Amino acid sequence: MAADAGGLPEEGLALWLTEWKVSTKIPWPGRHLVASVGRSVAGQLDYFLHPDGQAIKVAMLRVHPDFQRRGVAGVLMDALYAAHPTAWINHGWRTGDGARWWNGYREPDPGRNVHNRPPAEWAAYFDAVDVASDKAHIAHQNERYGLHGHRDVAYRYGERLESEAGLYAAAFRPVTPVRVDPGAQPLHGGLRLVLPPAVHAFVHDRTQEAGARAAALLEHLGHGNLPRDAHWNTSAQAAFADTHHQELFESRSPGPPATHVVFTLAPLDASAVSAADALATSVEFTQPGDVAVDVTRMSWRPADRPYLTHTAALTPAVPAAIAPLSAPSASAAYRSRYDESGFLRPAARAGGRPFTDRAAQIQAMAERLLRGQASRTRTPRPKPAPPQTATPRPPAPEQRPPAPGRRP
Repeated sequence: MAADAGGLPEEGLALWLTEWKVSTKIPWPGRHLVASVGRSVAGQLDYFLHPDGQAIKVAMLRVHPDFQRRGVAGVLMDALYAAHPTAWINHGWRTGDGARWWNGYREPDPGRNVHNRPPAEWAAYFDAVDVASDKAHIAHQNERYGLHGHRDVAYRYGERLESEAGLYAAAFRPVTPVRVDPGAQPLHGGLRLVLPPAVHAFVHDRTQEAGARAAALLEHLGHGNLPRDAHWNTSAQAAFADTHHQELFESRSPGPPATHVVFTLAPLDASAVSAADALATSVEFTQPGDVAVDVTRMSWRPADRPYLTHTAALTPAVPAAIAPLSAPSASAAYRSRYDESGFLRPAARAGGRPFTDRAAQIQAMAERLLRGQASRTRTPRPKPAPPQTATPRPPAPEQRPPAPGRRP
């Protein structure tokens, strides 16, 4: 999106819509709408979307101090209306700063704001009493700060506010939360890694075998160190979105770009399922202990070139584990298989997997492979030998036809 008149930088504003994985009393899926300028987050709008897509509850709108008063909040709110062109929108109550901002904002479609319409039209989506309470709070903020607050378009209750809202409280239709079943489908979890230069070069070298590169990544991380604080999603795309979100909001040190890795797990067994906190499209492991899993596929990409995605199917699946919260909380099976750093113990390495000596040996192997490849490209090709002239054969003797009356 090009820079607007509010003074945005020349590189303009990029908008990105992704899932907001949060477990609250609102059983609607969460969404993030993030605005970024270059690699910096300029603002974010968090909201909940009704499962049928026809109602929105805004949770928070915030802009980074470096980008305030430059039109970012208005762009985010306009984008929300554009992304859901037919949905009812409940903006909730407002802080003092929010009330002052709203006073200068021009709503794209006031007719979809539940504060501007009677409860009979939207009461199936929102509790009319809660909406009435939010409106009373906003009216107080407007009076306190001397704001108009677009009160001309706000719906005026025919009866006392409490009475009319109470009439429609029974019309509200609660939503039954949808929970993913981690024992019935694969799960995908993302992780952001900053690799040593040689390892980074090796795992992104498409001339090398994909399985060996996946093994190098897993050995560098440690089989017992699969991400604990990640949400495990029902799609690999959502897992990559998590890593991108992490990339936006985390500081980056100088060096090679980060590598975004997604691990695909086989459906979990009963003991692991009981330890998972399930949301609509993802699960999170909240118990302090480790979780034994089987990795069936790995995908990875450089953060600065997400279109270059590498994939390796692991056949058979590789046993691994989601890391425990602390060493004392690890199970006996985890401690027997992994050391205190989450790497495979020697006894668990039967079968001879590639890159089994962890970080130092992985880097040495990667450097050796890359040096060999570089030397092959530098070696001049031998000149082709001159073509040899074929020696002419003597002509075959002339064969005469047989004499008449005799068989040949």
